[in-house]
Amino acid sequence: MAKTILLPDMVCRVEKSGNRYNAYNTDGVKMTSEITTGCRKNAFNGDYLLGRFPSTNGNKGSSWRRVTDKVMAELENSSVLNSPSNEVTTDIEVPTDHAEVMAFIHNSYSLKPKGLMMNELKWKYLIRSGVRGKNIMMTGPAGCGKTMAAKALVNSLDRPDYYFNLGATQDPRATLIGNVHFEKKSGTYFSESQFVKAIQTPNAVILLDELSRAHPDAWNILMTVLDYGQRYLRLDEADGQETIRVADGVTFIATANIGNEYTSTRVMDKALMDRFTVVEMDVLNESEENDLLTYMFPHVDSTLLGNVAKIANLTRVESKSDTARVGSGISTRTTVELSGLLYDGFSLQEAAEVSIYPQYDDAGGVDSERTFVKQIVQKFCDDGSSDDLFNEEEVLEATEA
Repeated sequence: MAKTILLPDMVCRVEKSGNRYNAYNTDGVKMTSEITTGCRKNAFNGDYLLGRFPSTNGNKGSSWRRVTDKVMAELENSSVLNSPSNEVTTDIEVPTDHAEVMAFIHNSYSLKPKGLMMNELKWKYLIRSGVRGKNIMMTGPAGCGKTMAAKALVNSLDRPDYYFNLGATQDPRATLIGNVHFEKKSGTYFSESQFVKAIQTPNAVILLDELSRAHPDAWNILMTVLDYGQRYLRLDEADGQETIRVADGVTFIATANIGNEYTSTRVMDKALMDRFTVVEMDVLNESEENDLLTYMFPHVDSTLLGNVAKIANLTRVESKSDTARVGSGISTRTTVELSGLLYDGFSLQEAAEVSIYPQYDDAGGVDSERTFVKQIVQKFCDDGSSDDLFNEEEVLEATEA
């Protein structure tokens, strides 16, 4: 009997825009946010199509992978390539007339990805800031979805976009301006950075990730670029010290962790902060956290996901109390990682051991932050692992006390 070939229910091509790899289905609908960056990049570099293949184990999930020539031949005889998509179109042309702009902003909530937990008011404020060409700063605690929200805005506006992680930049001038090189044949020459190209791209959206971790030299360079009255970048190393003007319609979106708990961040310059419209991301409550995890991991037991949301909420509430026993609550990034471990067959106790406990100080034995978090997690573990609540050193210290 001939083997049945599994066909995808959607096919996408990948195109490069700026330094981002965007995926579009056969109806021209952008599916970028549904496919991992690595998968899109590999498809572009390998010059092949991506297909969304349904799960073969009876679950409702699906996965994106390469569409082979054999599968493509079958698709050409099927209705997949010719049938209309039921996905919500996010490739919407942003209007310019004031009345149309207002309508676009106030009807934009449907463009928000389901996986982004952001209330309607703040999403509309974010869209409005992007449409009006504002410099936007996304603030909030680590792991709350700042970068995800910024990328969702990029996808919704469907403009050329560029990404720069300033927190990982060791040489701000090289990243934002360029480098001087020397070759035997050509001598000394200046090579401008990708950032210079980005700011000269009309209507580009430029994401400046981890701005609060950037070196102050980066802030100084960005001062004139972000100032609405100046909007230029001076290439000091180039011949003639050329001045580059920021193109019309360019929007800058920055993300920043602000607060005393972020020891690797710097106190943001007030003059730099004043150049941004601030959009603060909220920490999710228990219900919102549960809804997000259920959406992302529909095949994980709902009780387990509810327990993860409860654990995270308890640590967040505790961290805000006057007599807090932990310095910070568990982030949404951590709960997503923990839920992924549950999906891969780890127990709640095992998942917490590798994803939560290392984030908390174990100094102080039974009075440590880590022990307190262990006690919270243990309330929701029913796998017989309660004997492992404390390690040997903690038990010894408690006994001696």
